[in-house]
Amino acid sequence: MNTITALIPARGGSKGVYRKNIKKLNNIPLLAYSIKVCQMSKRVGRVVVSTDDLEIAEIARQYGAE
Repeated sequence: MNTITALIPARGGSKGVYRKNIKKLNNIPLLAYSIKVCQMSKRVGRVVVSTDDLEIAEIARQYGAE
């Protein structure tokens, strides 16, 4: 029974590395790694990305998050 909702906050701006959530590591956006780890959990039934950025939202959807 998956009852946990994972919430991943992903701002478009950043004080450190600008747009780090969409920067690629091994040709995969950093955000996708967080989404995949949540999806691998047996307890997480839903993965939600909270963002203020349309591009980040689209990447989140591509990798299976809401």
